[in-house]
This record gives sequence, C-alpha cells and structure tokens, in this order.
Amino acid sequence: MEFLSVAEIAKKWKISDRSVRNYCALGKIKGAFLTGKTWNIPEGSTKPTRENSKFKTDNELLNILREQKEMKLKGGIYHKTQIELTYNSNHIEGSKLTEDQTRYIFETNTIGVSNENINVDDVIETTNHFKCIDFVIDKAKESLTEKIIKELHFMLKVGTSDSRKDWFNVGDYKKLPNEVGGKETTLPENVVKEIKNLLEIYNKKEKKTLEDILTFHQTFESIHPFQDGNGRIGRLIMFKECLANNIVPFIVSDDLKLYYYRGLKEYNTEKGFLTDTILTAQDKYKKYLDYFKINY
Repeated sequence: MEFLSVAEIAKKWKISDRSVRNYCALGKIKGAFLTGKTWNIPEGSTKPTRENSKFKTDNELLNILREQKEMKLKGGIYHKTQIELTYNSNHIEGSKLTEDQTRYIFETNTIGVSNENINVDDVIETTNHFKCIDFVIDKAKESLTEKIIKELHFMLKVGTSDSRKDWFNVGDYKKLPNEVGGKETTLPENVVKEIKNLLEIYNKKEKKTLEDILTFHQTFESIHPFQDGNGRIGRLIMFKECLANNIVPFIVSDDLKLYYYRGLKEYNTEKGFLTDTILTAQDKYKKYLDYFKINY
C-alpha cells in the first residue's frame, strides 16, 4: 500500500495541513499511522465527511468555523478569528490586554505571568467574548432578534464589576441616559420602541447586503441600547449577519478605530467613510481565508 504525507493529502483535499493532522489524530482517516512525528496516510483515503447536519449550510466559512469549534482545533480560521476579533474589539473599547495575552488566555485558559497590573474585568470580558463568538457561530443562520442581542450582552458582561451594579442591567437595556463620542443617544424609555422598529425594518429584507448590515450597525450604535458594551455587541452582530448572508465577514482592527468612528459619526451624510473602512477590514479577512484555502 502506498502512503502519502500530510502535505500531499492537504493539497489533494484542498484543506490545511493542520486539518489533515487533526483528522488523523481523531482517528477519522482509516489506516493512518504515525512514524515518529510524521503521519502516513493511505493513498486512497477519502476526506472525512461532516457527520453533524448542523455544519451543513450554504456558507463554506460558517461550516468550517462550526467544525473547527467542535473539534477545538488550534491554528485554523476559527482560532484566528477568536483571537483577532476578541483582541481588537476589546482593545478599541479600552482593554489593556495585548494580543499575545489574549491568545494565551484563549489557548490555555490561564493568565501569563506579567510584571504589569492586569485589570480583572479585561480578563473576564476576554473570556466572555470568546463565548460570544461561539454563540454567534451557533446562531449565525437564525433571524436577528432582541433575545439574541440581549443574550450577547449578558454573555459579554456577566461576572464583571459592572454586573454587580444594580443600575447597570446586564442582559437588558440601559436604565440611565448615556452618550457616545459626546453625542446624545436614545433615552432609556425609548429604547425598546426604537430597537423593535430597527429589527422590523431590517428583518423585512430577505437578503441583506453589506450596506444593510452597516446601516443597521450605525443605527444600533446611535440608539446605544445598553449601558456599556454597545460597540462590541454591534460588531459581533455584524459578524453574525455577514455569516448569515454569505458575505465575507470582517474584523475592525484597532488601527482602523479612528476611521471607523468617523464613519459611524458621518454615516448619515456620507456612507463612504464607514464603507471604505469596512472594505479594508474585509480585504484583510479575505487574506486569512486565502491562507487557509477557504472559498468565498
């Protein structure tokens, strides 16, 4: 019997080397065996099929994210997305954790030794954000609802110092007026009505475009329905809705923060600022997909 290497099988099946190794380690390729640290794979092996029907959607990226999430696969697009989206979204909102610290928490569920003081809330919100991404992947194809939005907020803020404040209202809409960028937002007593109206208009669109998603996001941020965490929830929603509508998702990186904020502020008069920023972020995510050989 002839045997092929991991690299040869990966090229044949058009997947990453790491995915092939993981299939071997999980016993999903019959007859594959190790010689030292090298996998030997029977030449006629067929690519393992996804047995769980929940993986089967019309979106290849979503299928792979769900599969790698279940496999707890390290080094793939799921792993990359978890670290990049969590680090950047939290950092935009003031988290002091570095990307390496974020990666370490995700990979080991521990905090690396550091000479600097680490804010406990930053760590809690980092681990919570990982769970939010899993939730978004699981719920990607479901219609966006108030329930999903509130669950995301609860998931993000539970266990933080904010959650111990009675007035903060974790998992529910704000009780106190707030501002964003010095601009007034929707008053607490009007939030329910405006969110319901926003969702009604949005969900009437059978197939959402990138512009629809950005328009929703800008309106959501203008309403600012929660006491805190609105930006991160809004960006998680955009990621979900891109997956739902077969649009390449994106991660607003910290270096795009000022352009992103400008785009939100001026969206009603000039959509191009936010659109161009998001297209830049999308191009970066496409490079990740190209690297992992994922079609889009």
